[in-house]
Amino acid sequence: MRIEEHPILGKPEEKRVVTFTYDGNTISGQEGEPIAIALEAAGISIHRYTKKYHEPRGIFCAIGRCTDCVMVVDGKPNVRTCITPLKEGMDVKSQYGVGAKE
Repeated sequence: MRIEEHPILGKPEEKRVVTFTYDGNTISGQEGEPIAIALEAAGISIHRYTKKYHEPRGIFCAIGRCTDCVMVVDGKPNVRTCITPLKEGMDVKSQYGVGAKE
């Protein structure tokens, strides 16, 4: 699920493949890409659940303005994964509500 060649931009530059954990499972992604995109490429589209109705949320605005993609990253809650670059060894976890603690 990655763009291999864009009709205007051409082929994206090759990036180093890194591993990270998502809810205890090891996943790989491209270093520097947004965490949300690495998850989406791995088939994971739910990042958090709302507190009141337990409804799933994922990428919505993709520019860091909303809170639909917030997750717990390296123990820090409310990280906007659509704009946070992926690094080797990150620990990413689903979040329940906004403002939640791990």
